[in-house]
Order: sequence, then C-alpha cells, then structure tokens
Amino acid sequence: MRSAVQDILPAPVRRSLAKFGADLKLARQKRRLTVAMMAERVGVTKVTYLRVEKGDPSVSFGTYAMTLFVLGLGMPFAELADRRQDEVGLLLDEQRLPRTVRLKRGPAR
Repeated sequence: MRSAVQDILPAPVRRSLAKFGADLKLARQKRRLTVAMMAERVGVTKVTYLRVEKGDPSVSFGTYAMTLFVLGLGMPFAELADRRQDEVGLLLDEQRLPRTVRLKRGPAR
C-alpha cells in the first residue's frame, strides 16, 4: 500500500531515502544478518523492516534510528540538525545583530 507521504515528496528526497534504504540493506548483508534477524533486533515485523530497506518515508524515524544502532552505525541523527552546523541559521542570527550597541542610562550616582 502506497502512503500519501510518497505522493508529496520531492524526487530528490525520494531518491535519497531509496539510497539510504539500499545502503542499510548492504550493511545488513555485509554483517551476514537475515531480514528476520534484523526485524527481531529492531523490534518490528519483517514487512516493516523490508520497508526500511526500501527507504519508505512512512516508516517511523525511531525505526530508522534503531536500525542504524543495531547495525553499529552509531547515532548520526544526533548531529544531523545540530544548531552549530546550521549555516543558514547562523547567518540569520548574524544579520539580526544590532549595528550599534547602546547602553541604557541608569540613575546618576
């Protein structure tokens, strides 16, 4: 069954997810793990795990994260949207800085 999410995804996003799923499949095969073994370790059904390897966007984010963990690929999502790496956000912050800094006058001493 095709999800509505797939219909609205831009082509580059669909291709990226498909590549991600194929990469996960290859990583599983290199480790000589079966689909059944992966599904059990990830905590999902075989059907759901197969959707992971196809890059299905309707599979939960947590399932993808658990798959990476089970394969020993670390926790890449922790750095994915790190605010220190957000170049656009950092530029926007910089643009919002005041041109001059003025001190408010307090009571005279």
